[in-house]
Amino acid sequence: QVQLVESGGGLVHPGGSLRLSCAASGIIFSINAMNWYRQAPGKQRELVAGITSGGNTNYADSVKGRFTISRDNAKNTGYLQMNSLKPEDTAVYYCNTRFIREEHWGRGTLVTVTS
Repeated sequence: QVQLVESGGGLVHPGGSLRLSCAASGIIFSINAMNWYRQAPGKQRELVAGITSGGNTNYADSVKGRFTISRDNAKNTGYLQMNSLKPEDTAVYYCNTRFIREEHWGRGTLVTVTS
């Protein structure tokens, strides 16, 4: 059974930082691309950052320079380091893995940025 479990969300003030984790089981994590998506209230889910199995990364323009995606294949875990958080970063953040046509999603973790 495949499971992706996100953790690390919470309430933070503007300018603060959080690190999200995505623990994967039931898949060969190292061969999967891993992505972080987010969905804010009333908005569509959007891609925040992605990392390939080879370690190449890409970011949404809105988070470039503030967020860093990484992975530890030995721990079957991916990360999203979020710095300089803004109120507009408030959303449920979802972990996603993808290998050819096989795709999996976590249940999400809520990030709230408010003063």
